[in-house]
Amino acid sequence: MTTLSLQAGKEHRFLRGERTVYAGEVAHIEGEITLGGEADVVSSRGQFLGRGFLSPSSKQLLRIVTRERRPLDESLFEELLREAIAYRRMLGNDSCCRLVFGDADSLPGLTVDRFESVLSIQTLTAGMDQRKEILCDLLERLLHPAAIYERNDVAVRKKEGLPLKKGLLRGSLPSELLVRENGFLIKIDVEKGQKTGSYLDQRENHAAIAPYVSGKQVLDACCCTGGFGLHAAGYGAEFVTASDISADALEQARENYARNGFDRVEFIEADVFELLREYERQGRQFDVVILDPPAFCKNKSALEKACRGYKEINLRALRLLPKGGILVTNSCSHYLTPELFWEVLRSAAEDAGKGLRVIEQRIQSRDHPVTLGDPQSLYLKCMILQVI
Repeated sequence: MTTLSLQAGKEHRFLRGERTVYAGEVAHIEGEITLGGEADVVSSRGQFLGRGFLSPSSKQLLRIVTRERRPLDESLFEELLREAIAYRRMLGNDSCCRLVFGDADSLPGLTVDRFESVLSIQTLTAGMDQRKEILCDLLERLLHPAAIYERNDVAVRKKEGLPLKKGLLRGSLPSELLVRENGFLIKIDVEKGQKTGSYLDQRENHAAIAPYVSGKQVLDACCCTGGFGLHAAGYGAEFVTASDISADALEQARENYARNGFDRVEFIEADVFELLREYERQGRQFDVVILDPPAFCKNKSALEKACRGYKEINLRALRLLPKGGILVTNSCSHYLTPELFWEVLRSAAEDAGKGLRVIEQRIQSRDHPVTLGDPQSLYLKCMILQVI
């Protein structure tokens, strides 16, 4: 067995619960380093910390799968998958959810989303990718899906030396795949949709806006395929302005609104920054403004620029809200910590000349679990604020 010995003092992260061993933390390697191969990691004093898969072409040299000295075989994968499925069933809705969330489920590099009878999977590390057939066998045995679809068309695979690809792995896809999110019908496109087919991490936050939107004029400034604005319409909003820069996303949003019988809505194709500036020039006001932009910060070096972007988008949104208005604002950049997000919002409010009351501070849906030992597992922040 290949063994990675850490530099002195580097073991604390792993004792706390983190699972990624970076190449720069390793003092000595005993044995062969192979793509997707197994290796143990030990402290500088030889204390066993875990066993995982190697990724020699990545800075993330090893991803720990287990804290036990046991084979990384089918038996272990079945145990971990059963635990992941049992956790989602405990939450009360495992028919449309994230079934496996990588490191948080002790399966680093593996994502499995369930959309009723269809599973959409990603294997983002070489170790998981090489064991894809075993994983599919287990998923079929445990869940009996109609189809398993591969969405390995994400750039992060290049860091592992893996090709980008997507396609049907098992079964056959239905002609139309519809799911219910908080009671509302949404069409899922696992072949061409965002991520694995749809965003599941905002499902509980979508439902959380219900008390704040009834009878209100709502701006959903980054609506994607419906999301917050669709829920606002369903929860009794007087009118929704739904905007996105993607024409394809807007067309899907139109279909989802129509599918649910919601017609008090207008759709605008626009860049969110330009739209907010234009509405500010017009002096337009809304009762509720919702911001759910894509990640502005995909690496640590972009954090300063991202903070400026988050500040500007929230500053301009606040200028569209009167006293008593509601701002629902989100960030999915894990480098932007909750504390830093607070500071960005505080600065935006100050420059906008607005006071803000925190109504709710939320995170990603519970099927995307956060582990206390791994701060990076908390990536989504959702703040519901009131102008005072």
